[in-house]
Amino acid sequence: MTPEVVKTELVEAGVAVVTIDNPPVNAHSGQVLEEVAWSFDAVSDRDDVRVAILTGAGRVFCAGADIKNRSGRAPRAGDHWQSSRAAREAYHSIRECQKPVIGALNGPALGGGLAFAASCDMLIASENACLGLPEINVGLLGGGRHAQRLFSHSRLRRMMLTGYRVFGPELYRLGVVEACVAPDALMDSAMALAREVAAKSPIAIRLAKHALNSIEEMSLRDGYRFEQTMTGELTKTEDSKEAMRAFVEKRDPVFKGR
Repeated sequence: MTPEVVKTELVEAGVAVVTIDNPPVNAHSGQVLEEVAWSFDAVSDRDDVRVAILTGAGRVFCAGADIKNRSGRAPRAGDHWQSSRAAREAYHSIRECQKPVIGALNGPALGGGLAFAASCDMLIASENACLGLPEINVGLLGGGRHAQRLFSHSRLRRMMLTGYRVFGPELYRLGVVEACVAPDALMDSAMALAREVAAKSPIAIRLAKHALNSIEEMSLRDGYRFEQTMTGELTKTEDSKEAMRAFVEKRDPVFKGR
């Protein structure tokens, strides 16, 4: 595939930026969903990428479903199931990506855009960014389960039942994002976090993300046992031995990814 509206650029060693560029509001059309899924599957397989940043072109991160297009045509048999499946796969391609994904929220992330954001591993927001579930206002539902990963019981219900939007400064106060910065500082802040992650052992990072995804709905006993198993796997690698040697020798480790 040669993506047209989702663009991936290796901006420096180990760090790729994936940009949704579907004017005017980066709505997630069928093409966007397909290209997001393909792009993050490709990131998973790229040895030159250790961490990815997901952002949107222009002033909007992603406005969710393309309501204008949807309201202008009669649905065909199978359309609902196909589009629902495509959306799920796009979101999960981010969550299941073998590399950590940092969401750089440059503007509103609404509905499916919130699901994109919630599927990322870490978030940084512009002061212009907001998260919202406006589906109640346009005759739709969805996104509540993804938003549940970010918001408390009462706030989530306020968002889903009223269309209330939570803006950057409040997202930071609630601990939903790691930072809320001026719009022109967003990518610099995301890059700084990406460099910090990229400097770690790629094997350790991959196993850590796998463990975090796997234990999310496990019991304490099962979850910690799974983490212990992953730790055992990690200690067999050269990177793990190098990290321990570097710690003892008080120097920076040199990781080889094996």
